[in-house]
This record gives sequence, C-alpha cells and structure tokens, in this order.
Amino acid sequence: MTETMWAGVYHGKGDVRVEKIAIPTITSNEVLVKVAVCGVCGTDLKKINFGLVPGPRVFGHETAGTIVKVGQHVKAWSVGDRVAVMHHIPCCRTSCRYCNHGDYAQCPTYKATGVTAGFEPAGGGYAEYVRVLPHCTEFGMVRIPDGKSFDAATLVEPVNTVVKGMRRIGVSRSDVVIVYGQGPIGLLITRTASLMGARVVGVDPQPHRRNCSLEFGAEASVYPSGMSDALRQVGASEGADIAVVAVPDTAILTSALQSVRRGGRVLLFAQTRMNDIINVDAGEVCVNEKSVIGSYSSDISIQDEVAEMIWRGDYDVEKLISHRYPLQDINEALQIASSPTDGVLKVVVTVS
Repeated sequence: MTETMWAGVYHGKGDVRVEKIAIPTITSNEVLVKVAVCGVCGTDLKKINFGLVPGPRVFGHETAGTIVKVGQHVKAWSVGDRVAVMHHIPCCRTSCRYCNHGDYAQCPTYKATGVTAGFEPAGGGYAEYVRVLPHCTEFGMVRIPDGKSFDAATLVEPVNTVVKGMRRIGVSRSDVVIVYGQGPIGLLITRTASLMGARVVGVDPQPHRRNCSLEFGAEASVYPSGMSDALRQVGASEGADIAVVAVPDTAILTSALQSVRRGGRVLLFAQTRMNDIINVDAGEVCVNEKSVIGSYSSDISIQDEVAEMIWRGDYDVEKLISHRYPLQDINEALQIASSPTDGVLKVVVTVS
C-alpha cells in the first residue's frame, strides 16, 4: 500500500478538488476500509453547495468497502471483511438522556462523525480509504453477506433513516400517504410505506420519477397539480392520513398541511439545514389537530433489521441507481445529483 490516495477534498462553498492526500493512520481500536462505492447524499450536497462548514474535509457517508487494516485491539473484524460503514453511532449509555429516550440522533456522541479520510471527520467516502473511529468500528459497521453487492450496501444508511422516519410518523396499514418528491429518498420512502401496508401517492414534476414511483409501490403518482384527483382515486377525498416532505423546499409544507385530513400528520424529512424558516398556519395545527414532526438520520436500534431488508431484496437497487461516476469525476457526480434532469435518480461514486 502506498502512503497517499486520491480524494475529493472540499475546500469551501462549491469547491471540491480531486487531489492526493495521506492515507489515514489507524489506532489500535480502529480499522481502515478500502472504499468500493459511496452514494451521493443530499445532506452532503447542501454542505458543499451552501458552504455550511469550513474546509478542508472529505464528505461521503453512504460507504461500502473492504477492511484492509485492523487495529490490534479489534476482535470482531478481520482484513478482507466486506462492510457497510455507518458514520454516526450514539453512545447508548444509561446516563445519556437522549439515548434513554431513543433520540439517538441527538446524542452528543452521535453528532461527532466517526468516519474520516483525513481532516475534520466528515464521512470520507469520496476517497480511496476511510479510517473508522473506535465507536463506529465497534457498533457502526454491517457485514455484507456473500453474493450481495457493494451497491446494495450503500443503501444501509439511507434506508435506515427512511424506516426510522416512517415509524416516527406512525405509518399504519391502509393509511394513505402522500410523498412529495420521488427522487432517490422519496422512492425509498414510497417503497417503505408500501411495505408497511400504506396506500401511497407519489408527487413529482418529472415524468420519469413518477413512473418509478409506481414501480416502487405507489398506487398513484402525479404532477403536483393532480393531487386532488389522486386522493379521490385512493378513496381519500378528505385528505391523506400522512404527508411526507422529501424535498428540501420549505414552501411545500403549506401544501402538505392542506393535503392531509383533519387530525393528519406531516413529516419533514429533507429540511436538514438550520435556520430554514417555515411559516405555519397555527390554526391547522391547533383547530384541525394536524401534527408536524421531523426525522433526522439513522437509528442504531434498527440497524440489523434494515440491513436484512436490503439483503433479501426489498429495495430494487438496480432501478434506484441511475448514474455511476469514478472518483476522478466526482464534480460531475455532485453536479448532476444537485440539479437532476429527468432520468436521474441515485448517483454513486465508484472508487475501486
């Protein structure tokens, strides 16, 4: 192994450069993973496109690869193990108020990113190698079974966030669920709600995404102006039980609140940028008893369950991943994922 590697290094707003950096050095309680594939996530795109954090950093957290070095005190993992890497893991201590209430994403340990390619830990998957810090080495890696692809393994983290969100909003069998946005995450939400027995209406302006929505389990998938007809089609003329906002557009909250019945619920899933101010009709919440909640990131308590869902083929990876780019072309990958044209769904970076 050489001492340097290629990485897509973020230096500031909109500035990612493919350059050589040092391969991370691990400690006795850590592992080094050779990255095979890393998905492009909207959360990282926001940080890059809006310059939300200072550089230099290496982003990318939907990471799958092979362990190539193991610290001397690591017992559960070996060189050659194929793994999906989770970059956030809570402390799960009894003294942690957040973990005790199941609010794992609010745990201070969880908020400290546990995977890095160098610099301030930021996931690191847009690099040839990542260093997995001790708490993520112990609890934050999922073994990839024989015969299962690295592509599928990149879904372990995003599907976890989706399943968590669907349970937080309380999806039940026969609920009518509207999903605003049928991009990669929206399609995973559509599929998950469908697996839970809900009747899903997908909403998206792009024809290709609406067609994919039907393939992922929606009973109807419409252009935004077709919402009323779609709700009547699924027997919910008074409004859906649940609406999920899976696009980072705060203005959609108004439509989402109007699209659910009295007593209905709205889940914000894509509003991951702080100080993203929303105007809410308080009467809808108080008088009409509509609820608005959020869901952010993953849940360690369902990690193994979600992985099994992926391994058994509950999610069609080949239909979801539409574009693959080598690491050297990461800026093209980031650009097309940031401004997707019709036909663009999940974008991944193939590293090795």
